Amino acid sequence: MCVRSCFQSSCLQWAWRTAFLKHIQRRHQGSHRWTHLGGSTYRAVIFDMGGVLIPSPGRVAAEWEVQNRIPSGTILKALMEGGENGPWMRFMRAEITAEGFLREFGRLCSEMSKTSVPVDSFFSLLTSERVAKQFPVMTEAITQIRAKGLQTAVLSNNFYLPNQKSFLPLDRKQFDVVVESCVEGICKPDPRIYKLCLERLGLQPSESIFLDDLGPNLKAAASLGIHTIKVNDPETAVKELEALLGFTLRLGVPNTQPVRKTMEIPKDSLKKYLKDLLGIQTTGPLELLQFDHGQSNPTYYIRLANRDLVLRKKPPGTLLPSAHAIEREFSVVGTPFYVMEYCPGLIYKDPSLPGLEPSHRRAIYTAMNTVLCKIHSVDPQAVGLEDYGKQVAYIPRQVRTWVKQYRASETSTIPAMERLIEWLPLHLPHQQRTTLVHGDFRLDNLVFHAEKPEVLAVLDWELSTLGDPLIDVAYSCLAHYLPSSFPVLRGFNDCDLTQLGIPAAEEYFRMYCLQMGLPPTENWNFYMAFSFFRLAAILQGVYRRSLTGQASSAHAEQTGKLTEFVSNLAWDFAVKEGFRVFKEMPFKNPLTRSCHTWARSQSQWYPIGTRSYSSVPEASPAHASRGGLVISPESLSPPVRELYHRLKHFMEQHVYPAEPELQSHQASAARWSPSPLIEDLKVKQPW
Repeated sequence: MCVRSCFQSSCLQWAWRTAFLKHIQRRHQGSHRWTHLGGSTYRAVIFDMGGVLIPSPGRVAAEWEVQNRIPSGTILKALMEGGENGPWMRFMRAEITAEGFLREFGRLCSEMSKTSVPVDSFFSLLTSERVAKQFPVMTEAITQIRAKGLQTAVLSNNFYLPNQKSFLPLDRKQFDVVVESCVEGICKPDPRIYKLCLERLGLQPSESIFLDDLGPNLKAAASLGIHTIKVNDPETAVKELEALLGFTLRLGVPNTQPVRKTMEIPKDSLKKYLKDLLGIQTTGPLELLQFDHGQSNPTYYIRLANRDLVLRKKPPGTLLPSAHAIEREFSVVGTPFYVMEYCPGLIYKDPSLPGLEPSHRRAIYTAMNTVLCKIHSVDPQAVGLEDYGKQVAYIPRQVRTWVKQYRASETSTIPAMERLIEWLPLHLPHQQRTTLVHGDFRLDNLVFHAEKPEVLAVLDWELSTLGDPLIDVAYSCLAHYLPSSFPVLRGFNDCDLTQLGIPAAEEYFRMYCLQMGLPPTENWNFYMAFSFFRLAAILQGVYRRSLTGQASSAHAEQTGKLTEFVSNLAWDFAVKEGFRVFKEMPFKNPLTRSCHTWARSQSQWYPIGTRSYSSVPEASPAHASRGGLVISPESLSPPVRELYHRLKHFMEQHVYPAEPELQSHQASAARWSPSPLIEDLKVKQPW
């Protein structure tokens, strides 16, 4: 075991400098009753609740819609419907009860989405203790603000619950003043509610700062002379608030929490080991915290004497074969954990980079692309890594590995995963290059300089090996195709990338090819299909571990419903790749080709036997002359058309009515045994 990387290449040492999270401490002396900045005197900070102190209804709704297959944006659109006279605003002014709101709101959502929307489920989630938790960064900020002698207030548009208590899942002792719309009968952005808050604080507008996530609310506050901060991301907002107040609001290690019960490690033996390893002479305590970032291997912050360290270990308990190979992140093999230096810096968890200027966002993604090119430019032989992985057949081995991982953690049958497991081995690309591959390259695995778009460290090397570098390029583009509401790995496919300044996936890929001096690959969709397939397998593994308490993230149990969503994205790319191959086929009538020939070529989608079909005079003349794709039963040849109608009749008469029984069997303890009904249908099949 060692503390520093043993690689000799300066480029690789730079890329391999594993570390975690921002730890920039700023000290501000003095105990003024208020703070001065630019001629203004701030004596209070006023916080909105939803979107500032706790997750916003819009954020909760977006995640809930994904999990419940409700059209995206339905809830948010319904919340805004009707403006001041809509059901949501009337509910927050206590003009209608919770029961009346849910009845009216449910009808509105169902009309908008053309489907039944279980709004009771959404409301329960929104108000649950699991979701309605105060952001730790805001809790710490409030503590520091009050310690400096400033007042704090919460100014919230909220509502009465069915038990007639207002929905305010906060410790009221944190605030000098609490103003609730349902109690006052006034909602933001009505100026009266801001004036009421200022009156109770005993302050002038210019003496306060107001944080909210909604533009109209901020505009109304600013019109009164209150300084405002728009909250897109709580951590970014706290940084802006620090700049205004002139003192730090975060004195601890960012993104850490007390060690979870299931992830505790013996501190005494760890302290003894580290003292011997590092030659530290101290009688002081060992400080141990757990990072809340990541879904797989537990990672800890350690402070011992004057050393800041990070420890990364495998999860406890029985693991999947070859999973969590953390020894691959470092050059030590066969060890259950390793220790590394702590590197202060910024980790951007949200790939949309809220709070940054468009030019800064573009610079961040350019730096990310550049680092990936540097990793792929390392000569494995020159740095002693020629045996770090096999030199050939990387993609086939990866497909086999992740199929095995998925099967080992499978909890139910997912149709898209079954299709991908069959499709991927039949469409493997020819590996053009072999380089060092990171294996999990994405934005939140990079540590950036706090002041400029420069990468200081690359994290999470457990999947690194020698292989096809395009895997890394594709995997780093996952966020381009995921929604911003995706709980585990946020994306931005519902955002305007031009407005944000973030390069589109195609531009990002071209940027990589240009830096590496390579021509663009034609089968990009295969790499994206495989990347999402692998992500689905990873999510399934995280969910399986959460069932046994082994997952390192407290939110792992949410991933169970996301595997199917991601696998469907993977299949979308598989279909795109299939159409690309089809369009590039030589100009031939597909009906004259042997299906066996198709099965041997990369243009085949599924193995369908060795029977040969030929065009016949009865086929559609237009279709026969063009050699086009059949798009209706009428274009089929008579024998095939007759088979189609027999199959359609069989499905309507036998299969569709049996679906409830088949679903019950799939959900039962006997799901691993053949269904008697399926066996009976096989006998009845009309072909």
